[in-house]
Amino acid sequence: MKGFCRQTTKRKGTAESAGPHGRRNARERGRAPRRSGAVSTATAGPREDVRGGRERRGAGRVPSAAAENLLLPAGQGHRGPTPQMAFFNDQSVNSSLKLLSASGQWTTLGSEVTKIEATVVPCTQISMSFFDRLYSEGIVREAGTIVKCYDDYYDDIVISDELRKVLLLEDSYHYDLFTQLDREEFLFCLFKHFCIGGTLCQFEDVVDPYLETTKAFYKDLVSVQKNPETKEIRIISTVFRVSAYDANGLCYPSSKSHQQTFAYLIVDPCKRHVNILYHCFDGSLFTN
Repeated sequence: MKGFCRQTTKRKGTAESAGPHGRRNARERGRAPRRSGAVSTATAGPREDVRGGRERRGAGRVPSAAAENLLLPAGQGHRGPTPQMAFFNDQSVNSSLKLLSASGQWTTLGSEVTKIEATVVPCTQISMSFFDRLYSEGIVREAGTIVKCYDDYYDDIVISDELRKVLLLEDSYHYDLFTQLDREEFLFCLFKHFCIGGTLCQFEDVVDPYLETTKAFYKDLVSVQKNPETKEIRIISTVFRVSAYDANGLCYPSSKSHQQTFAYLIVDPCKRHVNILYHCFDGSLFTN
């Protein structure tokens, strides 16, 4: 099965702090809604999920240089044209970074990356009120029930409700509910990815599990700071959506491109941590 994968690399000797939101215990951080099929980030090793995915966390630590490459401007302190190239070609990262093969088996990257496509993903939203507009435009009813529609298909994705229509179809009546800038936000991207899921999805009838899972992942992946003068909260993490190429072409996050196949690098400049959120949509439905 294809699914979400989260890995973390961090600088040796850097202490973990609770952060402004505090740190949830492992049980709470790994808790998922009963039917949503959301992936836990608290468990180590692969895990099946009802969205048709497998989750894996924990490639262990890598040398500090690997994480710090992403914190340096191009041409400073690393080889290669981009910090992302240096990160992927770090020996420890290259030998431990997990991805799913075409047969659905977990494997490592294991090849020299010759090209990187990296897009900075805006990450400025600090409130889930960002999604309140779903309740006022006939997408979600007041009680949280998602409004259904006749089945449609888009890019091998089943669209059976108004929520997926507004997320995917540009000709949807409510598509303009979110502007293009809204849709580029990392918070929106997470929500969209969880709503669409993998090749074997068990869709929700209510929106709450999607919102709760998005909030939990967002808080776990990004870091914030409070301005001591204004007391305003701002996000300090930098988010990249990346694709890597080797001598044979596209190799990461998969050799096949799909909007639900993705890899995000979330860089914490203070802790020198790099969180990797990975998902592969297509391929073998079952694996050992």
